[in-house]
Amino acid sequence: MTEIPFIAIEGPIGIGKTSLAKKLSNHFNFHLLKEIVEENPFLGKFYDDIEEWSFQTEMFFLCNRFKQLEDIEKKYLTKKKAVVADYHISKNMIFAKRTLQADKFDKYEQIYHILTEDMPVPNMMIYLHASLDTILERIQMRGREIEQNIKSSYLAQLAADYEAYMNEFEVLHPDIPVIRINGDEMDFVKRQDDLESIINTVHQRLTNHIAISK
Repeated sequence: MTEIPFIAIEGPIGIGKTSLAKKLSNHFNFHLLKEIVEENPFLGKFYDDIEEWSFQTEMFFLCNRFKQLEDIEKKYLTKKKAVVADYHISKNMIFAKRTLQADKFDKYEQIYHILTEDMPVPNMMIYLHASLDTILERIQMRGREIEQNIKSSYLAQLAADYEAYMNEFEVLHPDIPVIRINGDEMDFVKRQDDLESIINTVHQRLTNHIAISK
C-alpha cells in the first residue's frame, strides 16, 4: 500500500460522488480527480437505447479514465501528492457486464485488462449507497438533461450491481479500507454535521492506514 493517500469514491449514478470528492479535496487539500461524464458524446443516445450505444459509451469512458489515471500517476502520485477521485476505474466492469452483449463484452474485457493492469490502485474506498427513491430524487435535483431519460429499473439494477461489487471488493482487497455511507441517513450536502462526521471517519482511517503527506 502506497503511503500517499489515493481515495476513490464510488456508488450509483446521482448519489453524490463528485460533491463529496470536492468537499474532501478542499478539506484535506488533496488534488481532485473528476471523471469525464457529460463530455461523452454517446451518453444521451445510450440512455435512450442502451443496447445500441453501450459499446461506444463504455469504450469512451474506459479510454478517458485510463488517460486520467495515467496523468494522475505521473503528475501527482509519483510526486508524493495525495489524490481524491470521484470514481474507481473498475466501475467500468460494473456497467459493461450489465449493458454489453456477450460478444462485445468479451472484447471489452480484454481491452480493459490490458489498459488497467499497471494502473495506480486507490488505497481507500468510500462507497455511497441509498434507496432508489433517494437516488431518483438526487438525479432530479442536479438536473442533468441527459439523465432525465434514465429508467428507474436500470438504476435499481445498477444499485444492486454496485452492492454486489463492493461486497466482492472487500473480500478481494482486505488491505484497502472501505467506508460505507448510507445516503438515506446522511446528507453531507445539506447537513454540516453529516459532512463533519464523514471527514472525521476519513481522517481516522488515513491516520490508521496511510501517512498523510504534509
